[in-house]
Amino acid sequence: LWRLAGANGGAYANPFTGVAPGMWYERAVAWAAAEGIANGVGGGRFAPDEAVSREQIAVLLHNYAKHLGLDVSVGEDTNILSYNDAFSISEYAFAALQWACGTGILQGDAQGNLNPKAPATRAEAAAMLERFVRWMER
Repeated sequence: LWRLAGANGGAYANPFTGVAPGMWYERAVAWAAAEGIANGVGGGRFAPDEAVSREQIAVLLHNYAKHLGLDVSVGEDTNILSYNDAFSISEYAFAALQWACGTGILQGDAQGNLNPKAPATRAEAAAMLERFVRWMER
């Protein structure tokens, strides 16, 4: 998202533990925090070496869309309670998942689950990002 935004420069302070100075992603993480896109995993941690969940990706993309001033209201009428595992969605991620499902960025599986807390595979992350970019271009 940092590269997509063209934010390759700038001086941002890294507010998270676990992101060592000089790491290749340090500036991108600091930018995302400063712009309200990434809030970490709690307790001042970012956890760059942990798997990212499907709901966490949806939240990052939702926050980025809001950062860009894009209309994220499309999901407000999306009924995600019809998914078998809707009640396992984290409270902080509910609006982002409504939006992501409403736009088609996030899709459920063949069994009717969103798998919000499941680690996203590389393919799932790539598909979500690709769908997000297409949605932005509309």
